[in-house]
Amino acid sequence: MRQVVVITGGGSGMGLATAKAMPKEKLIVLSGRTQEKLAGAVRELEQLGMEAKPFACDTSKRESVRALAQFAAGLGEVKNVIHAAGVSPHMADAEQLIRINALGTVYVNQEFAEVMAPGSVLVDIGSNSGYMLPGFLASPGVYEMADRDEEAFVGKLVKKSGIAGKKMARGLAYAYSKNFVIWYAKKSAFTLAPKGIRVCSLSPGLIETPMGAVEKGDGEFLISQAAEKRMGRPEELGFAIACAADERNGYLAGVDLLVDGGATTHMKQFKKKF
Repeated sequence: MRQVVVITGGGSGMGLATAKAMPKEKLIVLSGRTQEKLAGAVRELEQLGMEAKPFACDTSKRESVRALAQFAAGLGEVKNVIHAAGVSPHMADAEQLIRINALGTVYVNQEFAEVMAPGSVLVDIGSNSGYMLPGFLASPGVYEMADRDEEAFVGKLVKKSGIAGKKMARGLAYAYSKNFVIWYAKKSAFTLAPKGIRVCSLSPGLIETPMGAVEKGDGEFLISQAAEKRMGRPEELGFAIACAADERNGYLAGVDLLVDGGATTHMKQFKKKF
């Protein structure tokens, strides 16, 4: 049976770079909101000798994610799922950030768990912004609500995001949403392990993608904190994500891989300038 790789947010940026780093013998399903962008990405992969199919999906809606999972399962054995779809603070308001980034992760993990076989891998993409959330603001108790009361979960995180005022609400909501992704991937590693599904997450820093360009103004300080004093490249992140999703990494589970050029480590552990 043909092995299938599903990449949400696969139309451009890190998602597309990840697709290019996957084994050529696998069938790639690229998911995103814009059919035209997906079609262009499929053509790029085909020029590299890969087989790919597009599927429009809104990951903030469970039924849309379920349709994606069923489509992929109809093509073969769903072996690797990379959930890279998401929005940044400049692209959405606080509630949308929570619904798309956080609840979208819940939907992807839960719906694909129904079609993935033992020996498959799921990688959720977080962000180093999830590490910027002060420890006293992290809310595991609220995070637990995502599985049982979605509206209460969204409402509480939106309210918490507003404590710093309207101007800062989007940034705080984004940090909450990505902190949740990291937490939920760890939880999923244990809830899905009995099914033989390995789960981990990977958190990029500031990357040279269209989304990264939009956020560069607010996140430029991260460049000065990184060891190499630069933004990450999509192909670097694509390779890292593909490695994390590789079935041979069988013991890599329940952790987050922080791939931000060392920026977070520098800020948290090394206060002085080198």
